[in-house]
Amino acid sequence: MSSTVISNIATLVTNDPSLGDGSPLGLVRDAAVVIDGDHVVWTGETSKAPATDNRVDAGGRAVLPGFVDSHSHLVFAGDRTEEFNARMSGRAYSAGGIRTTVAATRAAADAELEATLTRYLAEALRQGTTTFETKSGYGLTVADEARALRIAAAHTDEVTYLGAHIVAPEHAEDPAAYVDLVTGEMLDACAPYARWIDVFCEKGAFDGDQARAILTAGKARGLHPRIHANQLSHGPGVQLAVELDAASADHCTHLTDADVDALAHSDTVATLLPGAEFSTRAAWPDARRLLDAGATVALSTDCNPGSSFTSSLPFCVALAVRDMGMTPDEAVWSATAGGAAALRRTDVGRLAPGARADLILLDAPSHVHLAYRPGVPLVSAVWRRGVREV
Repeated sequence: MSSTVISNIATLVTNDPSLGDGSPLGLVRDAAVVIDGDHVVWTGETSKAPATDNRVDAGGRAVLPGFVDSHSHLVFAGDRTEEFNARMSGRAYSAGGIRTTVAATRAAADAELEATLTRYLAEALRQGTTTFETKSGYGLTVADEARALRIAAAHTDEVTYLGAHIVAPEHAEDPAAYVDLVTGEMLDACAPYARWIDVFCEKGAFDGDQARAILTAGKARGLHPRIHANQLSHGPGVQLAVELDAASADHCTHLTDADVDALAHSDTVATLLPGAEFSTRAAWPDARRLLDAGATVALSTDCNPGSSFTSSLPFCVALAVRDMGMTPDEAVWSATAGGAAALRRTDVGRLAPGARADLILLDAPSHVHLAYRPGVPLVSAVWRRGVREV
């Protein structure tokens, strides 16, 4: 292994308040960061950087941790352009479109599903995402859910079993039987490939009692809960997430004061997914309300073929600043350290000694440009595990 210093950094985001300016972003000006192997071993001012084997000149640009996308649905087949076009022409969004992707995914060969997954992972990497979570949920049979997770597990450790995305079409008249399948035979087949278990707790999907049964069964098999909560309407999802110590309650669009208070006094992260609101013309989540209450907030893409077909966390950062009441600093923190918190990770989402060497170089002097220059491809270089990949 060899050491590398990236120096002449105008603004370094460390996400360590003990470094730099003492803010949550731990900003260091005129900075350098030293990588040894696959970890960060030093950060500070360029003038104080230790000698290394290699040197990279950042050219007065910004460096920040690689983005952590803690919510995506990348094992799928098919296309829902027609549905999107109809929605943009006035048709309301509902969970029913998932069935279209289920049919296409079931019909696809393993190689097609893996090719789709790796295509969007490469797309996300070019935009600075170095850690990602992805789910099953488009198979809804024992065999199809297990193969989705097996394919995903070859590319990430952050794999989520989402057999409870919607009730499978063949069980539409007997949802209780489908819950039995999800918590029984399907769970047995899927648990070896997954770290997490998730459920879409929403009208048209699973109610609170069903969601509790599914997540509790997953916990008994060693899978930790996360939950699609309160996306389309007020519901029990957030309260259930806190009750079960879920790592994350995702969407959080429709919240009561009690929901906000519960999140603020728990370890459950509120993961906001502005790509979904952008793509469905739904009401924006109120990030300001959550942050002011003291809740931990993450930003993720929710990349999926139906309701949020974007792999770009920079785009989500810009949306969060423009439409969800976040400052640029808060949005960048939420897309990096916040995503790490939603995955209960301490090795990613920050650039301090001991962290994994996942970092991105912007073609801009400050991280603020991610919101200031929306839609511009500002990520000019990406290192993952100490290796430059972009």
